[in-house]
Amino acid sequence: MMDSDPPFHETYKTLFADKGSSTTDISPKNDRNTTVEDRELPLIDLSRLALDDELEKERCKEEIARAANEWGFFQVINHGTSRDILDKMREEQVKVFKQPFYNKCREDKFMNISAGSYSWGTPTATSLGQFSWSEAFHVPMTDISSSRSLNTTFTTSVEQYATKVASLAQKLAEILAEKSGHNSTFFQENSFLSTCFLRLNRYPPCPVPLFGLMPHTDSDFLTVLHQDQIGGLQLVKDGNWVAVKPNPEALFINIGDLFQAWSNDCYKSVQHCVVTNPTQERFSAAYFLCPSYETVIESCSKPSVYRSFSFKEYRQQVQEDVQNYGYKVGLPRFRV
Repeated sequence: MMDSDPPFHETYKTLFADKGSSTTDISPKNDRNTTVEDRELPLIDLSRLALDDELEKERCKEEIARAANEWGFFQVINHGTSRDILDKMREEQVKVFKQPFYNKCREDKFMNISAGSYSWGTPTATSLGQFSWSEAFHVPMTDISSSRSLNTTFTTSVEQYATKVASLAQKLAEILAEKSGHNSTFFQENSFLSTCFLRLNRYPPCPVPLFGLMPHTDSDFLTVLHQDQIGGLQLVKDGNWVAVKPNPEALFINIGDLFQAWSNDCYKSVQHCVVTNPTQERFSAAYFLCPSYETVIESCSKPSVYRSFSFKEYRQQVQEDVQNYGYKVGLPRFRV
């Protein structure tokens, strides 16, 4: 434990002391297999989109759509975000998390990030199976824009990173909309930098096998993830959990709940989680392509699998379910 680490053991000592919360049994609600196979996600070279060869461009787009349909996750290389930007972003992220714990959880602004953006553990957990051994800053992009005049290395690095991955997210969303035969301008018209979020994650070393992040689906349109080489990301494929092999050259993309609903189940938002490492800390940064709270999500084809709902309504329902049941129910709540 460092003075920058959250007081996990002290705060959640009743969970660790509860014999019914065995640290060797962290199976989520959907019955986790004990054996997890290592797999490589579909790897897509986006430089093909800039070629003069129209046939090769279409093949690239088709691979993106197929991965989103069959996996819900894929990785991309030659994505337009330089190694320098990624490294500077990671360096600033590490500095933020190495601050004393007291500073990170202050009620006023910390590092020009809105109060309440910092979180750790799982306040609603009633067992270790509902507990996440991690800490995070959930940063609205409006915070970064409003702090631009301060010209700190943190603000500059985050803004450079977010601008690049935001452009990538929009490009991929348009391609996925196009390949499903529907309005590719929907995401430009409803998702802006000001409505999106960046989540900076740290997973401290954990002496017992626990979730760094509980099994869940993302509630956005699309997520762009930059992770280090420690590993720990797992997802469900064909009913089984698989461990994702890290790739130093790639950014990882996954479909969120809103895209699954909008595409009428053409693209899949799949459960994923992070498992802890006993000796090494892990860092990642996730950019969430989100609409405004007032945006109405309607299935783009008929018959609709889901009823129409606003992003605000969806977020509220998720928060209520987590509070009442300890886990997210998600899209099944909104089926026709």
